[in-house]
Amino acid sequence: MAKLVSRRQGLRLALAGMAAGAAAGKGTAAAAPSAPADPLAAGVEDDWSACPDRIWLGRRYWANPLEDWRLACGGAECLSRGGSRSVHSLPHQLENPQRPFRMSVVIRNLGDGASDGGASMRLGIQSDIGDYRANCFAAGGIDAGIVAGSLRLGAHETAAKAAANGEEIELSLSGEPAAEFVRLRLSAQSVRTGEALGTIEHLFPASDLVGNVALVSNFAISAEDERRIASSRYRFRRWRIAGQAFGAQDNQQFGPILWAMYTLHDMRSGEGHVLKMTAFIAPCAADGDDQVELQVRRGGRWVSAAQSLVEKDSRTALFRVANWDAAAALDYRILYRERRRNGDHLVDSFTGRIAAEPKGGTLRMAALTCQNDYAFPYAPVAQNLERLRPDILFFSGDQLYENHGGFGVIRSPAEPAILNYLRKFYQFGWAFRDAMRSVPTVCLPDDHDVLQGNLWGEGGRPMSEAARASGRSDASGGYIAPVRVVDAVHRTNVAHLPDAVDPAPSNGIGVYFTELVYGGVSFAILADRQWKSGPERLGIVVGETGSGEDPLFVNPAFDRADLELLGARQEAFLERWGDDWRGHRLKAVLSQTVFAGISTHQPEPDQYLKYDFDSSGWPATARDRAIRIMRKSRALHICGDTHLATLSQYGVESQRDANWAFCTPAIAAGWPRWWQPDAVGLPHAHRPKHGLANTGEYRDSFGNRIYVYAVGNPLTGMSGNRYVRAHEKGSGFGLVDFDCEKRTYRVAAYRFLANAGSPSIADIFPGWPVVIGQDENGGLNRID
Repeated sequence: MAKLVSRRQGLRLALAGMAAGAAAGKGTAAAAPSAPADPLAAGVEDDWSACPDRIWLGRRYWANPLEDWRLACGGAECLSRGGSRSVHSLPHQLENPQRPFRMSVVIRNLGDGASDGGASMRLGIQSDIGDYRANCFAAGGIDAGIVAGSLRLGAHETAAKAAANGEEIELSLSGEPAAEFVRLRLSAQSVRTGEALGTIEHLFPASDLVGNVALVSNFAISAEDERRIASSRYRFRRWRIAGQAFGAQDNQQFGPILWAMYTLHDMRSGEGHVLKMTAFIAPCAADGDDQVELQVRRGGRWVSAAQSLVEKDSRTALFRVANWDAAAALDYRILYRERRRNGDHLVDSFTGRIAAEPKGGTLRMAALTCQNDYAFPYAPVAQNLERLRPDILFFSGDQLYENHGGFGVIRSPAEPAILNYLRKFYQFGWAFRDAMRSVPTVCLPDDHDVLQGNLWGEGGRPMSEAARASGRSDASGGYIAPVRVVDAVHRTNVAHLPDAVDPAPSNGIGVYFTELVYGGVSFAILADRQWKSGPERLGIVVGETGSGEDPLFVNPAFDRADLELLGARQEAFLERWGDDWRGHRLKAVLSQTVFAGISTHQPEPDQYLKYDFDSSGWPATARDRAIRIMRKSRALHICGDTHLATLSQYGVESQRDANWAFCTPAIAAGWPRWWQPDAVGLPHAHRPKHGLANTGEYRDSFGNRIYVYAVGNPLTGMSGNRYVRAHEKGSGFGLVDFDCEKRTYRVAAYRFLANAGSPSIADIFPGWPVVIGQDENGGLNRID
């Protein structure tokens, strides 16, 4: 919610007093006067002329991509000469083309006329599900624009009078219903002289116009055609939308406070419970406009709880409040002052609730991983989180992939790389912000979050120049992105976690491994990639080494005693944590991935790949050392990453002598994996009583002992509907119910399209749910 505050008021009032005057409301929608019956009868126009020059275009817009756009000189200016850079309207979709509408915009070519890609208003941008967020990344639509001296309306074109290079042109579009069609009429005129430059009109099927509307720079060039670069780039201003055909949904605005994540941790010290919260602020802060406030509602009044400054790279504000009353649920709001060009401010509000710490002896965790954006915005999963009302959320990594949102990946230099990262990460918050706003959330970065295909972190050292030059980000140890980028990734994911137990940076990169005590459970939070040794130490070529080997042969050349998995610092932490039982009865380890190689085939069900060095089953000696340390804690290991739901039990000296591990389904599985040991003749013993194939005691390719109790092998995703395709590919989420009185963990794995509120057998992966006793994590087994 936004409220305009004048410069004089801003000087007279402190932020706390000013913020108290802002009305509370869910989300970040701007306040507005009472709307008429037809809110767009008079039309709405962008407010860019009232905004200072900055990166972010405003709460009503999504820019594709963020790093290619700026507000400058009162308009939205594209910085790139690439194809089809677009700006989507978020609150206004064309919903009923059987009613009239109008759109107009003023354009200016900031390049030269040598190779013009054109400027347009685009209509009818539809995804397969019709969600306005998904539409922002959909291809297609009908362009109404001007390019190379011609007016273009869809596939139709007519010559236009020439305007001087760099002269502003106003494009005006109207739509009039005509039976099942709409008559579109596009005209252009010179802003300076008022001279008409041309007109074109045509009939289009009404259904083709439904969906998002956008402005497009270089619309005549595909965004996929990276080799074709125009000489043009456009600035747009005075974008006006009017008419009964448009919907008006202010709750679809996004920003400047985008979302928030928080944790509440029992320090068991003089600081009591500590609340930590990260607020995500759109890239709009100018010098001196970077203060954010956290308020809570006490006794019917909003009172200030903490203030913070926006960190410049991650665009986050971090709050830390000690001695928080964990027994009481409290409403909160975050307030941010967005500066206007004239010095006034809009005060934006994002609201939620800090839950009371569960004290009934049970704690419910929803565990999620891997969000490939072909299924964005993952609505079936987000809706299931609302149905199940978990007490805590765990996102174990890969909140994004390098291809998120299109337009490529930038890893350096740091400034554009961070913007490139942030707009991909913002899709995560856009999808799950309502699930996270009132629920403690643990969020870990994994390999794709730091913009590489695989990560063997080598303690934070940079990837070698030779490895970078190879063009692969998935084959060598070290980080490919600069330290500044990696730290921005870490801050966005983990800044709100409890303070790191050993915070000294490693090779300049921040560390975050820590403990979270909440609801009678202690969670050890690990970074199982950051110190892991790289495969080149043993001359391993990822994807090739071991090809053709006998599946039963365990190659001793692929292990060595000096190789690391967790690293000495995390191993020391786990040792201490395993002995410390203050304030809780159950333990769980949270990390990125499973400590075993539980996959045999990828990326096709008949394509056997013996070694997956990305798994934390490698290196085997370091894996065994980590599990020996973890075993005494009797903790359940909860993780993700593999795109394959599995429930397994580790073995070290013998089968089933250590912890159970729940590797959750991917939210939206991309690269598919299968566990089909029976198909390649791997011997097994003690198949569980349920008799499911590919279960029982095995040795993985690295020789690790594993007991696989359940596996969610996917189908081959073929559907054209993103949600059905995700379901086919074995996507979904996990649920863990901790019972501190009975000392048990109930583990379930749900399919993507499940109705988790009232599940059928088909909604849950075969073999789940399972109840695991605490002592079974130390090898005292009852499950068979």
